[in-house]
Amino acid sequence: MKTDTKNDFENTFQVTDEQPGSILYVLFIASVAAIGGFLFGFDSGVINGTVTALGNAFNSSDVSTGFNVASVLLGCALGALAAGPLSDHYGRKAIMIITAVIFAISAFGSGISDSSIEFILYRLFGGLGIGAASVLAPAYIAEVAPAAIRGRLATLQQLAIVLGLFTAFLSNYLIATAAGGAEGVFMLDIAAWRWMFWVELIPAILFFVGVLFIPESPRYLVAQGKIAQARRIFKKINGTDASQQIEKVQASLHSDKKTSIRDLFIEGQKKIHPIIWVGIALSVFQQFVGINVVFYYGSEIWQAAGFDESQSLLINVLTGTTNIISTFIAIALVDKIGRKPLLLVGSVGMFISLGALTYIFGTAGFDEVGKLALTGNMGTFALIMANLFVVFFGLSWGPIVWVLLGEMFNNRIRGAALAIAASAQWLANFTITMTFPILLGSVGLSGAYGLYAISAFISIFFVIKYIKETRGLQLEDI
Repeated sequence: MKTDTKNDFENTFQVTDEQPGSILYVLFIASVAAIGGFLFGFDSGVINGTVTALGNAFNSSDVSTGFNVASVLLGCALGALAAGPLSDHYGRKAIMIITAVIFAISAFGSGISDSSIEFILYRLFGGLGIGAASVLAPAYIAEVAPAAIRGRLATLQQLAIVLGLFTAFLSNYLIATAAGGAEGVFMLDIAAWRWMFWVELIPAILFFVGVLFIPESPRYLVAQGKIAQARRIFKKINGTDASQQIEKVQASLHSDKKTSIRDLFIEGQKKIHPIIWVGIALSVFQQFVGINVVFYYGSEIWQAAGFDESQSLLINVLTGTTNIISTFIAIALVDKIGRKPLLLVGSVGMFISLGALTYIFGTAGFDEVGKLALTGNMGTFALIMANLFVVFFGLSWGPIVWVLLGEMFNNRIRGAALAIAASAQWLANFTITMTFPILLGSVGLSGAYGLYAISAFISIFFVIKYIKETRGLQLEDI
């Protein structure tokens, strides 16, 4: 029998209250939420090409330069800690709108700063938005995604982050090339490094507009007793009657009482639930392998290894491209082979590549001015190992941590527990970022990378013992 292919396609993807839901609709609302991740990545990566320029513009010492870079992370920790409870009270959508405004103000303010103090204040403020986005995007995506594709949709968060990083690296490279360096004069006779921050205004505005067109999380609506609204959204998402889904959510919420901080503790005890400690450890290990040293200080690392500024910025673009490709690999595999196997592969691969970088930097010689010099093929080998490190991180700990943090906590505590885990992640990120310039000046690149290699090694045993597989399960069944 001949079928009407066009009509079949339209019936499949049409979204109304009467018709089954559309995968395109789910992809759209998840993608809008993930723009918060793009801003998270862009704001984190834009600093990479401006470190030297900021140090010279503000006459900063090594410690001050480290704080210029790391200050945003303190704001991130606070933003993450506040976003969970606030989104549980006011809704995911309302807080996402506020974060979009914060991103815009921080981007503009960072570019107009004339002193370290002013710059740090704007970066701290921007950190509130980044921290909030790091909680809201994975929570929202996990709560709207059908179980069969939740892993792939949740990795949109990490894909958006790496796209944001790549865009920041590429934007920095193009602006610096046109201006003759980050300290050169660009458009309107304004320093190039200021324009690097202002580019972020574009995605911030897009995020603000996009959030206006997405629905509130249906699981949040159930928690607020707005069952009719939740049912309509669940139907658009799953394309089936939502009554059974709503009953499951209500059962998991124990909706006869309000959520409180006490829910994070074992009932009748003063001990925090073990699952929250697992979430915190996941977050800390993700940072202690040193991935953000590559993203924040990539230009400084490669200049320390003997490359010039232009080559270093171009290497950043290559690293960003590698990160994107590896994240697509994670998207393809996360719902097929699961979360735990990917984490294990990533931990082993990162340990090997970081160990190789420790050896390369530890055995390198120095030029006549005392600068690290990679001779012969060692420079190429270092680039290969650094990009392999990014590959193993990008297909495992980068996206999978966000997937698990969105899944592993039950509906009742998800907002608050994710906030605590994300806050711990930002504090770990701050520690690594703040200490890298100090390590670089004391024990060198080999000493720093040796510490990151040890963290990757320990993470192997952590995954084996404490991580449980969640592939294919409904949130209420995990």
